[in-house]
Amino acid sequence: MAEQTKVTTLEKVVVRFSGDSGDGMQLTGTIFSNLSAILGNEISTFPDFPAEIRAPQGSLSGVSGFQVHLGSRKIFTPGDRADVLVAMNPAALKVNVNHLKPTSIIIIDSDSFGKADLDKANFTTGDPFKELGLTAQVVAAPITTMVKDGLAEFGLDNKSAVRCKNMFALGLVCWLFDRPLDKAEYMLQNKFSKKPAIAKANIKALTDGYNYGSNIHASVSTYRIESKKAVPGFYMDINGNKATSYGLIAAAEKAGLKLFLGSYPITPATDILQELSARKELGVKALQFEDEIAGICTAIGASFAGSLAATSTSGPGLALKSEAIGLAMIAELPLVVIDVQRGGPSTGLPTKSEQTDLLQALYGRNGESPVVVIAASTPTDCFDAAFWAGKLAVEYMTPVILLTDSFLANGSSAWRIPDLDTYPAIKPAYPADYKGEEPWKPYRRDPETLVRYWAIPGMEGFAHRIGGLEKDYDTSAISTEPYNHQRMIATRQAKIDKIAACIPGQEVIGDEEADLLIVGWGGTFGHLCEAMETMREKGKKVALAHFKFINPLPENTAEILTRYKKVVVAEQNNGQFANYLRSKVSGFTPYKFNRVKGQPFIVSRLVEEFTKLLEA
Repeated sequence: MAEQTKVTTLEKVVVRFSGDSGDGMQLTGTIFSNLSAILGNEISTFPDFPAEIRAPQGSLSGVSGFQVHLGSRKIFTPGDRADVLVAMNPAALKVNVNHLKPTSIIIIDSDSFGKADLDKANFTTGDPFKELGLTAQVVAAPITTMVKDGLAEFGLDNKSAVRCKNMFALGLVCWLFDRPLDKAEYMLQNKFSKKPAIAKANIKALTDGYNYGSNIHASVSTYRIESKKAVPGFYMDINGNKATSYGLIAAAEKAGLKLFLGSYPITPATDILQELSARKELGVKALQFEDEIAGICTAIGASFAGSLAATSTSGPGLALKSEAIGLAMIAELPLVVIDVQRGGPSTGLPTKSEQTDLLQALYGRNGESPVVVIAASTPTDCFDAAFWAGKLAVEYMTPVILLTDSFLANGSSAWRIPDLDTYPAIKPAYPADYKGEEPWKPYRRDPETLVRYWAIPGMEGFAHRIGGLEKDYDTSAISTEPYNHQRMIATRQAKIDKIAACIPGQEVIGDEEADLLIVGWGGTFGHLCEAMETMREKGKKVALAHFKFINPLPENTAEILTRYKKVVVAEQNNGQFANYLRSKVSGFTPYKFNRVKGQPFIVSRLVEEFTKLLEA
């Protein structure tokens, strides 16, 4: 009689794939995530890239990781610690030791744990698990050997065969979580559609890994994650950069404009340029330029010519674009500037995530140069944030800086493709809409919004000139008159301030009569929300106000922040948003929780610190 496999049902689980940069961990994690989403699980992912390009094989600095958190209920984060770790070599094991639970299952390629491999990872003994103090359950499989033997019939060279070992590991994990292989096979066929022999080899390795798991069923239990009933619709797994790209396309469509992106490649924002460059069929023009300054200046030119113009960058590039942002501000042209924040300062940590560009976005220009600042909160929210950025840029004739970060850009979630008809209209303010009694002038403004009209070259009767020099309020001629300069500064600021009346009010989720209000912004939403929910499950009265609109702030901001006895502002910097809020809300003195490690918050740590504040 065949021995029965023990099956354990879980509400949620965290799986981490880790190995060398060339081991295909990003592809492995992506396929497993997509497969889980198709089966009805909620997912949140976090690709963790090494900072070095082509680091020595087997070294600690070359470890690449991909973590996915999946479950039958709402998943807010990629998870703190892994229930299952796939470690393709000793370096991957050592780098990820702090991401494990005592009860974790560790799957290793035993062929890659020889003495030379251990030496590369700086182990001093022959037992890495004992050396690291691990008590986890280990599934050691000679993956490399089995892959080469299993693919001998395909006639592949040794290197090509070994590169399929990530699919063997994926097959083993699919068995562990009772994932059918048909969808994964389809994904591989699509991935390698132009290389059918490679597709067949990867599918064979995937199947071999699954079968190997079935053969060791007596040594480890399998897991079942119940599916969640999804709202009907079309879904896709989407990361923040792709969602940002689609949000810009949607805004251009709603505004009846062509979308132009002028950019220079920079980690982790480059994928926006790549995604939009592939959307020519939608009328998108995406061009790569020789540097950051050229990228934004061409975007300003496209805006002057009547396009919805955007430029994408990261922190160092935002610094280089600062003068041109000031030009777009004083010329009052619509422009979306996407800053995918990474670790700084200077070159800093290109593949890691922080929230350290906020003050640069708010104030990083010479002179009084107010612009709109928006921050996306989740990978899928990047779509809505980009749409809002385009809407406010066009309707208020202003640059809008959209802040995302590396965590959002590379992380992904299941996204229900929205119905664009449910999104608000975007109405550019053209000179034809001018209703004043006096003749039109280039800087004539709407009396309610203070928005100047967008006179595009070629509109008969609306010839004008713009530039970086101050203009007279009434005639638009160049002016250095002191009173006029003061008036123009006040007008440009008032125009931005008036936007607060047309953006949504700030929402508070959690307990209405909370004893502690958590305040956050940007990509920390999932971690703060999960921390709040964890505390509420323990009987604590906690609420969360997570800000998308930074400048201007929602009109009800002061009322919310002064309603609670204790408020803590949590962010991945040294307190930039907390200090900004203090400058905007009289008498507001929050507690602060700040971590700048280049990694996402740890939910358990947040719960610990917030509980201390609550009980103090």
